[in-house]
Amino acid sequence: VKGDYIVTYNVSDSSGNAAVQISRTVKVGDTGLPVIMVQGGNPKTHEAKTPYTDPGASASDLVDGNLTASIVTVNNVNSDLIGTYTVTYDVADSAGNAAVQQIRTVNVVDTTVPVITLTGEALVTIEANSTYIDAGATASDNYDGDITASIVTVNPVNTAVKGDYIVTYNVSDSSGN
Repeated sequence: VKGDYIVTYNVSDSSGNAAVQISRTVKVGDTGLPVIMVQGGNPKTHEAKTPYTDPGASASDLVDGNLTASIVTVNNVNSDLIGTYTVTYDVADSAGNAAVQQIRTVNVVDTTVPVITLTGEALVTIEANSTYIDAGATASDNYDGDITASIVTVNPVNTAVKGDYIVTYNVSDSSGN
């Protein structure tokens, strides 16, 4: 219990002679800092365009005990934008002693590959010596959206020569996926 306490000392020898009583004042206070423990990974990697839920932190203090509910969290993570963000955790105990601020680094990244979708049928049969017009494809990406204009098409179809041909489509997003 916080407060001021007086401890007194007194003694007598075998002849009954008493010493001069002395005392000591003991002040019981709270000067210790609370401790914050970051939960989960740190640094943390998070996929762009998906909701970010921070794992949080816990806090304890020798006098006040569990202070987790008192943690003040500042979370500036924008999962819609690739980059490096910080989440800070602060807490103070009832005596006003502030813990050492803890910081989580969150790296928002784009590792999801784009999706290419054929326009039309996957198998096309045409008459020899006719004109082949490729139906094309579309491409979308979780981060960049519609990237159809970035598709690289390799079209080796030669209608003058009978045979099977494979038209390929490839695309990369702005993150190189």
